[in-house]
Amino acid sequence: MVDKKEKIWLSSPHMGGSEQDYVNEAFETNWIAPLGPNVNAFEFAISNSLGNKINVAALSSGTAALHLGLQLLGVTRGDEVLCQSFTFSASANPIMYLGAIPVFVDSEPDTWNMSPSLLRKAIESRIAEKKKPKAIVAVHLYGMPYKVKEIQAIANEFDIPILEDSAEALGSSYMGKACGTFGDIGVLSFNGNKIITTSGGGALVSENKNYTDRAIFLATQARDEAPHYQHSNVGYNYRMSNVLAGIGRGQMEVLQDRVDARRQNHEYYEHELSTIKEIEFLKEPEGYFSNRWLSCILTPSYEKRESIRLALLDENIESRPLWKPLHMQPVFTHYKKFLDGTSESLFDRGLCLPSGSNLSQNDLQRVTDCIKKIWL
Repeated sequence: MVDKKEKIWLSSPHMGGSEQDYVNEAFETNWIAPLGPNVNAFEFAISNSLGNKINVAALSSGTAALHLGLQLLGVTRGDEVLCQSFTFSASANPIMYLGAIPVFVDSEPDTWNMSPSLLRKAIESRIAEKKKPKAIVAVHLYGMPYKVKEIQAIANEFDIPILEDSAEALGSSYMGKACGTFGDIGVLSFNGNKIITTSGGGALVSENKNYTDRAIFLATQARDEAPHYQHSNVGYNYRMSNVLAGIGRGQMEVLQDRVDARRQNHEYYEHELSTIKEIEFLKEPEGYFSNRWLSCILTPSYEKRESIRLALLDENIESRPLWKPLHMQPVFTHYKKFLDGTSESLFDRGLCLPSGSNLSQNDLQRVTDCIKKIWL
């Protein structure tokens, strides 16, 4: 019997060392509630990494932050929200939570993010039908910043707020400014596969303190000031626990190391696979800095992508196709969409390679050796 090779994961959690100390501190001081010093310190660390003017509300997930963000921007039942199609379903699901209507916008090939020209087309089309969109959900996909200048100019022209989905882009920047700080409200995720993790968790961030204060109020069941439990608003149980925030404190201490490691993974793949002309990598435009949360390749065809994925799987190496566009998802197919075929082509040809910051040199070589064999 042949021993199965050790599993190489797509993007696994990577502890830094001090997380356990902060978690133990929570237990020793009995701060097990969804409040406490770890939460405060974690929010402070996030704010420091994004810029001192940024206010932070640590929440139970990035999805919770998207939900509250849409609500804070005034999205209600029947409103239309423009959403990048080439992204994970969590970018659009909260639109549905509120009874609002997603309108999907395709990507452009330079960053794989929302196309400014199609965004303009979508806005003008919806306004012509007297359905001015209430918000724009723009995503920094795989850590690559979207075209901030162009998207922001369009949003300002039509006076539509941006909910900036930076779930995959902590540590990324555009023209020297941190991703998560460009929209009216930004969203971060600390899910187990993200660049840092709190197991499950997220954050809502904004320069507008009224937004983060309101988010914290709503996230803690919207309890009014009273000696008894009184509620004038519908609230949510969305606040991050003090225990999980302890993990986050330790993770923030090694954030730059994690970014450096993932960027080195990407550089290794690009160098080692450079002789295979049919494989393409997403380049950083000038002024863009990606955390390279996931290293992705484009192949010549769906068939070639699948041959690589299955060969890696046979070697016990996890890889994954690029996000299936939301306009192609069964739950969303009947909603309006503004497309040019970009995201569908990316989905057909693209593959995410193992990208964790804890990958060894041997792991990386196993991946590239397997891919090279496909072209022998």
